Amino acid sequence: MQFEIGDIIKLKKKHPCGSFEWDVLRVGADFRLKCKGCGHQIMVSRKLVEKNVKEIRKPLAT
Repeated sequence: MQFEIGDIIKLKKKHPCGSFEWDVLRVGADFRLKCKGCGHQIMVSRKLVEKNVKEIRKPLAT
């Protein structure tokens, strides 16, 4: 899978705030993700993200 900074990913499981969508802030062996619902940031391994991603959306160009 090809991830880029700024992508919005939808995961299989929802965050406790109720949101399924996350902003990608950092890409590498680990990902830094920011919840679209509450703004909470987490670091997750690439393997775990690739396993749980449902959909990747590219940001709208302005």
